[in-house]
Amino acid sequence: MSHAVSFDDGGGPDSYAKKQRTVLTSLIIDFVLWIPDIVAASLSGSIVLFADAVKCLNEIIATFFAYLTIRKMAKGGAGTYDYGMGKLETITSVMTGGVMFISLVIVFLVALYRVAVPAELVHEGVYLGIVLMVIGVCMNSWLWLKNFRFNKREPSPIMDSQWRLFRAKAFSDFSVLVALIASMELSAYSWSLYIDPLASFVIAGFLLFSGYRVITSSLPDLLDKTLDEELQMVIVRHLATFFNDYTALHGVRSRRSGSNVYIEIFLEFDSERKMGEVQAIINRIKISLESHIPKSSVSVVPTSPSLSDETLPPLPEG
Repeated sequence: MSHAVSFDDGGGPDSYAKKQRTVLTSLIIDFVLWIPDIVAASLSGSIVLFADAVKCLNEIIATFFAYLTIRKMAKGGAGTYDYGMGKLETITSVMTGGVMFISLVIVFLVALYRVAVPAELVHEGVYLGIVLMVIGVCMNSWLWLKNFRFNKREPSPIMDSQWRLFRAKAFSDFSVLVALIASMELSAYSWSLYIDPLASFVIAGFLLFSGYRVITSSLPDLLDKTLDEELQMVIVRHLATFFNDYTALHGVRSRRSGSNVYIEIFLEFDSERKMGEVQAIINRIKISLESHIPKSSVSVVPTSPSLSDETLPPLPEG
């Protein structure tokens, strides 16, 4: 009988249930606020409100994919994905950053058009937009802090991208609010027509910063980049503690998968030791490292010195 060894994604059922509820709450609030946002953009003729509505649609799509990913990960991949499904979480984070860049392009192009062809705003629609932006700033700030605290407790690429997304949304909605109020208060001046499209460039700036940050923080994990120097030093310090228990270190390999950390350590032991003694040392090293590196899975591999070409038996002739 064979036994498959699998690793979970670093979170139990309760953890995934909390993530699902958090992301689902974000998705519902986004959708509820998006519909009147479209109405306000249509009534007011405001480019900045239109850009905000387009941006919100893309963000709803990104949050929806994040929700589907967490649902998929909650079901697990035992027997099929032995190292869990952390990379799916990282891919979703990259997709969130990609959606931000799509929004950036749309907002930028629409703003350029309105700078070239300025138009007056319809006051009734602007008043509705102001009310919606006040609500949006409050709700997005709340979701930003909520997701930020959750990510601090249980770090993961999805929750990291979510709090950054809502931070961008909160600042974006505040910029739109200021632009709408300024457009109304300064409507007597001809140059006030440019306040609306210029505010769209501010939104584009927030999207550029947040999208770049999300993608650049996720791609290294997707490409199996070695752990950062701080965690490398933790590994070195622990190996130094057990220095007298092994004879040589032949290498360390490490990578992230979602919120999980996988570490492989190749150690050479005294050939005179019994396997039971070696296993006891391996267990101590494993327990020590996993207790100091959250959500880590440590594998210590007993290794012999590499054979040189001179020690290899000759190949048969013919």
